[in-house]
Amino acid sequence: MYIKSKLSWNVVLPAGNLNVEGLMLQKAIITRLTADFAAKKATKDLGYFLAVTTVGRIGEGRVRQQSGDVLFPVEFTCVTFKMLPKEVLDGTVYQILKHGVFLRCGPIEKVFLSHQKMDDYQYVSGENPHFMNNKSSKIEKGSVVRFMVIGQKYMEAEKDFQALVSLEGDYLGPISYPE
Repeated sequence: MYIKSKLSWNVVLPAGNLNVEGLMLQKAIITRLTADFAAKKATKDLGYFLAVTTVGRIGEGRVRQQSGDVLFPVEFTCVTFKMLPKEVLDGTVYQILKHGVFLRCGPIEKVFLSHQKMDDYQYVSGENPHFMNNKSSKIEKGSVVRFMVIGQKYMEAEKDFQALVSLEGDYLGPISYPE
């Protein structure tokens, strides 16, 4: 799910980067904010940071005593992405294993669909392994699959999420195939 969030962060600029002209200072603050935003990647509560949409108030700078750097409080809005339980999403299959498939969904690379959560699908080994059901519906590398989120877990060290998903429900399964 895409979430619009309003955040307040402190942006620190080295004293050497400061310019007396207002627009150049704003540009330096916004440039630093977007760089910090991209480096943060994700948090447990908000999910993946995708884009800064608007910059609101930029507060007065405060000089740090030890370094001489200047700290500016900045309010801004951004778009984040986080999977929620029971949410229905689409993902692209990039790896097929005997026990299930791995999909990519937006910025999440580790979405696992277990063979136990694919009723009626059987694993077919070979040069191009895939899962097939009795209605000739096929899940193969490159397929886009609609699924329901069972749960997700935030990995603090990697600043990344893992998700477990299912095809148990109405209108779930492959929706397009590789060309």
